[in-house]
Amino acid sequence: MNRFNIYCQNLERYVEVTGGDNLLDTAARLDLDFEPVVARVNNKTEAMNYCVYQPKTVEFLPVTSASGKRAYVRSLCMMLYRAVCSVAPLATLRVQHSIARGYYCTLSDKNGYIPITPDILAQLSAEMYRLVDADLPFEYHEERTEDVIEIFRRQGLHDKVLLLETLHQLYARYYSLDSICDSYYGALLPRTGLLRTFDLRAFKKGFLLLATEDAVAAPTGDQEKMYKAFTEYVEFNNILGIRNAGEINRLVEKKRTADIINLAEALHNKNIAGIAHRISERYRRGGARIILIAGPSSSGKTTTTKRLAIQLMANLLKPEMISLDDYFVDRVTTPLDEFGEYDYESINAIDLKQFNSDLTRVLAGEEVELPTYNFETGRREYRGNTIKLGEGSVLLIEGIHGLNPALTPNIPEDQKFRVYVSALTTLTIDNHNWVPTTDTRLLRRIVRDYKYRGYSARESIRLWPSVRRGEEKWIFPYQENADATFNSSLLFELGVIREQAERILKLVPNDVPEYAEAYRLRHFLELFSPITPELIPPTSLVREFLGGSSFHY
Repeated sequence: MNRFNIYCQNLERYVEVTGGDNLLDTAARLDLDFEPVVARVNNKTEAMNYCVYQPKTVEFLPVTSASGKRAYVRSLCMMLYRAVCSVAPLATLRVQHSIARGYYCTLSDKNGYIPITPDILAQLSAEMYRLVDADLPFEYHEERTEDVIEIFRRQGLHDKVLLLETLHQLYARYYSLDSICDSYYGALLPRTGLLRTFDLRAFKKGFLLLATEDAVAAPTGDQEKMYKAFTEYVEFNNILGIRNAGEINRLVEKKRTADIINLAEALHNKNIAGIAHRISERYRRGGARIILIAGPSSSGKTTTTKRLAIQLMANLLKPEMISLDDYFVDRVTTPLDEFGEYDYESINAIDLKQFNSDLTRVLAGEEVELPTYNFETGRREYRGNTIKLGEGSVLLIEGIHGLNPALTPNIPEDQKFRVYVSALTTLTIDNHNWVPTTDTRLLRRIVRDYKYRGYSARESIRLWPSVRRGEEKWIFPYQENADATFNSSLLFELGVIREQAERILKLVPNDVPEYAEAYRLRHFLELFSPITPELIPPTSLVREFLGGSSFHY
């Protein structure tokens, strides 16, 4: 028997194993103070059934880790699918996107949406708890793709069949649970007995799958404006017949890329024009002198602001623009979060005193010199850029805190019009695997920061948890304050961003913790066929990140 050592980072020592041992059995022999649900093997996240055949560096991860949380949610989704197969065997389950602290799910059949009654939710919940009590294993398999396609075809998972057909891989991975099979693009937990925290709650046309203790304990808000923005794009996708990665990959194969791009850009134009019309109508009634455009990192606020300005001009208004980013305090004086990281998402990272002083002078009709923030040096500079409002002028203020009342406390409410921008990705991988909005924004940020701000992918990934914590605290609580919500996602963007993002992600060294996330994102991007950027217009929002925009940033 081949025996050798692996290095356990949790214990900071070597552990002897036998070739072929899996991580689950190895962890059971160790004195860990938590129950691991996944592990990082040579800085790649793996399931606990991963077998070791040669020396490795292993870090076991709890359910509270980022990788552990993702594995928990994936596992819950498979358990929910198994429950649907029992309770409503003719229904199609779709896990569409995250909203209101949970994951929005629908059931449908050939006649459309199936109404979600308390009885259906009670039956699904009871079946899921039966599976938890049975403590069944999630069994991992890797087989020839043509054999996996046949398994999914027999189960009626035609969305997964199409995706596998367009990926053109020799072998495919999937899981089985209590006689049903499914695929997920990342590790699952070892067994159902670990999934004791969840809830199902009716929501709109479907229901929410709540997966964490915080989400289960908290009341669920309607998030009407976010839901409406999602729903409009879902309906648009349904009309086009482009709902998932397999469908868009098939159109790319058929050289229909130009059609996809033109339609997605047309929807952006329509929605921005609609917002401009609403602003103009309110302006002519005596309000909406200040337009606040807000949203989380890499949501496309800057390009949205510039395109909105063009539409306002078409409505015979004169837009002037201010970027809140230019009012960042110098980097060395940026506030720190509870982990000692620079908290760029904090409203206190903005020089509120200087901003409000300049804003007061601008509204009084003065000509004011505006600062420019140098992201490479981390300091504000003055380069002679001035602003002065005249008759028919509206002031567009773009930045993550635009919806926070603390930003403009002295401006009357009727003089403000708030626009919330976010990349609410409605394209799914398949019916049980959604595209996280946070992944879309992170990929945008990695490409943009590498090209224009001097940050490596490793640095962008390292800072992302701090960005996300800041968003939860400083941005998301105010998103329903918006007068209008603009969905900045584009059907084609993951295919077109793939080439640049993969190249940058490959620069992350294998021997650093950030490699795990870089590897996960590369694996995720491989699900989408590459799309050439040449067909994308220079005014496209995605050009803000890729380059080649006709706008000046």
